[in-house]
Amino acid sequence: MAFIDLSRGEIQVKIVYYGPGRCGKTTNLLFIHESMSKQVCGKMVTIDTRGDRTLFFDFLPLGLGRIMNLNIKIQLYTVPGQVMYNSTRKLVLRGVDGVAFVADSLKVQKHKNIESLENLKENLADEGWDVRQIPLVLQFNKRDLAKSNIPILSVQEMENDLNSSLGVPCFEASALRGDGVYDTLREISKRTVKGVVRKMGGKLQQGM
Repeated sequence: MAFIDLSRGEIQVKIVYYGPGRCGKTTNLLFIHESMSKQVCGKMVTIDTRGDRTLFFDFLPLGLGRIMNLNIKIQLYTVPGQVMYNSTRKLVLRGVDGVAFVADSLKVQKHKNIESLENLKENLADEGWDVRQIPLVLQFNKRDLAKSNIPILSVQEMENDLNSSLGVPCFEASALRGDGVYDTLREISKRTVKGVVRKMGGKLQQGM
């Protein structure tokens, strides 16, 4: 849940990038971190392991202006993709305000995408969230691989697999090249901040 620090005039919002192993979650944050002005982008912490590139999380606070005279700071996290680290996924999801689900366009990853989305639904439910109520966007990553004649899923296939019951915004992307990375970030940030302000507006007014 978003944290309000009235003494510092700040709201901290937490967005988690979720998805199967090696789908591009960390690559998204690396691109943002490397391309964004250091005036608004904080230090990123990455823990690599032999089994999964990100064991704990990437942490990236972003300053996004002001709402109701308070500075908005967004913290970006990723979860490990491998099933063996589900306890860590749950830990990272605690207090989440919005989710960007990164799906892998490779055909061989079709079932991993579906499995990971179902895992997200289960873990959100443990946190008291319905996946249809939390701010959520989908990113279909690695679309550039089509030019390499590597078999990838069509956008329609991915929509059918992952979005038929959700109806949330989807973005085609190549996180390695940066295509679609900021589109994804802008949309989930906008949805998350709106959701937080709507839920906490009364509290903010009382504390002002």
